[in-house]
Amino acid sequence: MAGAYSMGQHAREDDAAIVQTFIDAIGIGHQMKEELLDAVTGLSGSGPAYVFLFIEALADGGVKQGIPRHIALELASQTVFGAAKMVLETGLHPGQLKDNVSSPGGTTIEAIHQLEKLGFRNCAISAVEAATLKGKLMGA
Repeated sequence: MAGAYSMGQHAREDDAAIVQTFIDAIGIGHQMKEELLDAVTGLSGSGPAYVFLFIEALADGGVKQGIPRHIALELASQTVFGAAKMVLETGLHPGQLKDNVSSPGGTTIEAIHQLEKLGFRNCAISAVEAATLKGKLMGA
């Protein structure tokens, strides 16, 4: 679980500590300004769906290349899990980790080039933005 919370105007500092303790028991949480909570929803609230879609797409790519579906799903899921774990455990920027596994002239950099040509980052950024804006509209 990852998310954020905002303390109301009548909350005390020890109230924030209690909330943080509860959240820490099940995951990570950050105290943020209330006006950022819709962005948190767009990022980590809707984020699992984006990751599920990415895992499915990776697996579909594997299936297209002849890997049986159940194996492709397992490989894709473990790949995403391992990559996320590396970001969290190493503290390195994801761009550095990407560079570390991209050999000059290799298969990974070729694939990254294709993702960038097709607007991969733009799609991810736009998804977070769209969910944030929808959250604002629903809360208005």
